[in-house]
Amino acid sequence: MARTHKEQHRMERIGWLRAAVLGANDGILSTSSLIVGVAAANAAHANILVAGIAGLVAGSMSMAAGEYVSVSSQADTEHADIARETQELKDDVEHERDELTSIYVKRGLDQKLARQVALQLMDHDPLEAHARDELGITPGLRARPVQAALASAGSFAVGAILPLLTVLVAPQSSLIPFVILVSLLILAGLGVLSAQTGGAPILKATIRVTFWGALAMGITYVVGALFGTIV
Repeated sequence: MARTHKEQHRMERIGWLRAAVLGANDGILSTSSLIVGVAAANAAHANILVAGIAGLVAGSMSMAAGEYVSVSSQADTEHADIARETQELKDDVEHERDELTSIYVKRGLDQKLARQVALQLMDHDPLEAHARDELGITPGLRARPVQAALASAGSFAVGAILPLLTVLVAPQSSLIPFVILVSLLILAGLGVLSAQTGGAPILKATIRVTFWGALAMGITYVVGALFGTIV
């Protein structure tokens, strides 16, 4: 008797992984940049902390709302396509068999085998067969708006807390370099983690995320310093 096992593929993680990595990266980067900019404008320590907390709350809500709306649009499109495919299966099932057969022929099967595969799959679950092979919609990659929104908001908040903790423990005189250093280290760690989880090259992902993080904080520092000088 042949043994079966379920393989775990990284593509199954793509939905929540993208939202979580984006949220954490955004939380660290936007909050640390906000803190650096406000600190460069010679703001008081309490004001820097308040600005960071406000950025955490606003950013988390913004990420959740944006991700929910975006993924909901994808889900609406999927539902519309599936509804149309369901109706087409009711109206002309023979045409749908031919359509599925042609898909398998284009993928390399000969006509006879492609027809057999199409017939067997449609006998088992015609809608699933067409959703997967015609529309490219699979259970592992289906749009999940609530999951994406929660992952984005939660990961943003976790990422944003880290620069805020640095503000609490770092001395006022060296607050800016402390926040920049800690944030870049955390961003580098996030790059390594996301690369390992998604199977991407670690060095490339780490350099990419730290470069853009350093650039964002550097620009925000300059803007804050100029604003503080003017005021």
